[in-house]
Amino acid sequence: MLNMIVACLALNIYFEARNQPIQGQVAVTQVAINRVNDPRFPDSHCGVIKEGPVRNGLPIIDRCQFSWYCDGLRDIPRDQDAYRWAMLVAMRVLNGGYEDLVDGATHYHADYVSPSWSTEKTLVVKIGDHIFYR
Repeated sequence: MLNMIVACLALNIYFEARNQPIQGQVAVTQVAINRVNDPRFPDSHCGVIKEGPVRNGLPIIDRCQFSWYCDGLRDIPRDQDAYRWAMLVAMRVLNGGYEDLVDGATHYHADYVSPSWSTEKTLVVKIGDHIFYR
């Protein structure tokens, strides 16, 4: 079970934040974990990562909570070193190895977009290329 949780979180780190500083990778992971602990979201790590509508068993393009999961591309890491690093970050976050960088945030977006929901949330912090909200 733990291996599956780490794998889901590591894929999210890899596809959402592998080009970010370590704090950004940790923050993205903390948001996913905060969602697991929030009754508005699925109660499993993989459920949170894969949340979104499906059609014929496949996620609907561009409708998922985490864009990489439903962008229509194959979700197989090409950079194995970056994926191994993401697994280490995921394990350490799960084990409480980092302070809370996002103060309970459950949402984030890249700084080059401005989603409509961002005006309804409280901005917590900007780390790397991501802005975090609760």
